[in-house]
Amino acid sequence: MRLRLQLTGWDRRTLTLTDTPRPDCPLCDGHGGLAYDYGDHNGEYAGTEWDPCNCWDETRRWTLLRLPRIRRRRRADRDPWSNEPPF
Repeated sequence: MRLRLQLTGWDRRTLTLTDTPRPDCPLCDGHGGLAYDYGDHNGEYAGTEWDPCNCWDETRRWTLLRLPRIRRRRRADRDPWSNEPPF
């Protein structure tokens, strides 16, 4: 198991400890899975599928710290819809 720190979330940012793929894996070359393109019944490109490799578990994660929300205060004396320069 190879661990790394990761910042996750948009609404509530969290610092998590996650597992990473083995860099010397012969199946995925350290990418964590295999991506392959597929087509529809006409042979046209329809998308890309991702199959995770067995060298890591992408659901293995531990929450370390929930970060506080940063609220930006607006100045009351400045009109947010004004097109005048702020100086």
